[in-house]
Amino acid sequence: MSHAAQGLLESRWDESAVAGFDEPALLLYRSNLLGADKRITNYGGGNTSAKVIAKDPLTGQDTRVLWVKGSGGDVGTMKLDGFATLYLDKLEQLRDVYRGPAHEDEMVGYLPHCTFALNPRAASIDTPLHAYLPYRHVDHMHPDAVIAIAATRNSRELTQKIFGDEIGWLPWRRPGFELGLMLSHFAHDNPHAKGVVLESHGLFTWGPDARSCYETTLRIINTAIAWFDRETKGRAVFGGAATETLPLVERRAIAAKLMPEIRGRIGTAERKVGHFDDSAAVLDFVNSKRLRELAALGTSCPDHFLRTKIRPLVLDFDPARDNAESVIAQLDGAIESYRADYAAYYDRCRHPDSPAMRDANAVVYLVPGVGMITFARDKATARIAGEFYVNAINVMRGASTVDTYVGLPEQEAFDIEYWLLEEAKLQRMPKPKSLAGRVALVTGGAGGIGRAVAARLLAEGACVLLADIDTESLAQAEASFVKAYGRDQIQSVKLDVTDEEAVAQGFAVAAWAFGGLDILVSNAGIASSEPVETTSLALWDRNMDILAKGYFLVSREAFRLLRRQKLGGALVFVASKNGLAASPNASAYCTAKAAEIHLARCLALEGAEAGIRVNVVNPDAVLRGSKIWTGEWREQRAAAYRLEGDALEEHYRQRSLLKRSVLPEDIAEAVYFLSSDLSAKSTGNILNVDAGNAQSFTR
Repeated sequence: MSHAAQGLLESRWDESAVAGFDEPALLLYRSNLLGADKRITNYGGGNTSAKVIAKDPLTGQDTRVLWVKGSGGDVGTMKLDGFATLYLDKLEQLRDVYRGPAHEDEMVGYLPHCTFALNPRAASIDTPLHAYLPYRHVDHMHPDAVIAIAATRNSRELTQKIFGDEIGWLPWRRPGFELGLMLSHFAHDNPHAKGVVLESHGLFTWGPDARSCYETTLRIINTAIAWFDRETKGRAVFGGAATETLPLVERRAIAAKLMPEIRGRIGTAERKVGHFDDSAAVLDFVNSKRLRELAALGTSCPDHFLRTKIRPLVLDFDPARDNAESVIAQLDGAIESYRADYAAYYDRCRHPDSPAMRDANAVVYLVPGVGMITFARDKATARIAGEFYVNAINVMRGASTVDTYVGLPEQEAFDIEYWLLEEAKLQRMPKPKSLAGRVALVTGGAGGIGRAVAARLLAEGACVLLADIDTESLAQAEASFVKAYGRDQIQSVKLDVTDEEAVAQGFAVAAWAFGGLDILVSNAGIASSEPVETTSLALWDRNMDILAKGYFLVSREAFRLLRRQKLGGALVFVASKNGLAASPNASAYCTAKAAEIHLARCLALEGAEAGIRVNVVNPDAVLRGSKIWTGEWREQRAAAYRLEGDALEEHYRQRSLLKRSVLPEDIAEAVYFLSSDLSAKSTGNILNVDAGNAQSFTR
């Protein structure tokens, strides 16, 4: 797929939508438009600015203020509070303070002294790049089509050939005051230029107002896209194909096989979550003859390798031979070799004050015929790392087709990756939530208890695969969780827990969607009430199928996956008070629930040596939100106690020792406890959440 195969960029500026906007609002509108298209800039990459006149809150006089994207934001999703605001006059005074390239980092400490109106948003290292350009509106973007020019051996000549004098060129410099002054000098010497290409980095463009700046940015990127389309038409990219792409089902099956194996080897110090990408751009690259050669050169744009590390790990998978088991057998050596190479890179490039070496494992794993796997501490970071590497693939495609692709020199890459300012930013990141990096599968996930459990685990940072046989309720639950927690943390799968093949496929989804599994909450259930003499064999079998066989099948599959990962894990069975305390007219249900509890005890014995904990939560009378209690079960249980259906909840409340109703959220809290490290030394236990029932006291 060429750059232009995705089409040229179209202006989305709507003059009627911005009627009455002031300059900051126009800046935000422009920024969001630019960041909405990944062909223009990657997530979190690039920045925008506007120079406006505002009242000084101290003097009441008009003063010049720079509005510029603050540190750590994303232009596509930011709000007004994402901009730093600084006095331009004070920024100008910093020119006299600057002591040269060897003292770049100290200048960041001066930026807060230039803050306008006590704005708490920290200014980014790119602030001088905007401040010292004499234009009111400035865009700095990372379009693949332009970086593909910037990352060629002859990038200066190509820039001149493609854009003429309208766009200039500057050699690679790390962002900071020196680059800001270089841009200032360029603008002074080239007053008719509309922008500049930064070698191995990206594009600067400018204009007198927000709309003209935005449309100049689009026009320059489109010029690059169209040029690449003409120049690469008919040419084999990446040297042509070396292997064929496997069908979708097979690609996912291989990913599901490999990802838990990788995760287990790289997730001992910190749990990782995986992301799988088999888009056309990725498959073109992983199937190509030049895959290993180009991958070894590393990425070019600093925004890319900050997320992806400078190089990926290419796995020796051969789709023609389907040698996945051989690849797995070689994983220990491949991963250890990558770590050793990374440690050597660190040792070669480190400075006396460099931060300690970070995680030496690869982030990006390339699999011929299959796609790309990325791992990070959470799903969003893993997905974004994959998006950044797709950016890098697009850059390598264009650059290597029209010229010679050039990665960023190793020392420059290190100086960005281990920049003290970058380290300070990492140290400011919030502490991970208690289940960050964990993956949970919840059966019966669309019901009241299942949804409450999922919500509790999601709130603690876990990724959750909701499984249920009720597709309509499942879709509703998934949509509500996407709205609350975002797309990354939640997936769903239709799953009949009594179907052996369906269960295996459900766990395969957990493997390729998130990289593996840490927590199984076995919660799928039914309830029935019938005197024994009228209990049919079909009713007995249905209870046993769902509540006994179903729990066995999902547990067996969980054990298989957890043993492959060798990271331990937690199984939590949602059983019932009825598994310990007999109830009238419910022999099938009570017997099946008792089977669940004893199965959990057996599995706790089997899983202990592998760090797999198995515990049980026993609810009682959770009426609110439960699908079980919306049907005949409510009426049947009411009849068993000679009550009206509406009186059942009060009956259960008064029957309890504590005289309190049990809610789905109460069960969810117990499940969270047993699936988290709070209960790391507990297995084989039963936790009753029933407001007190003497019959179900464990003995």
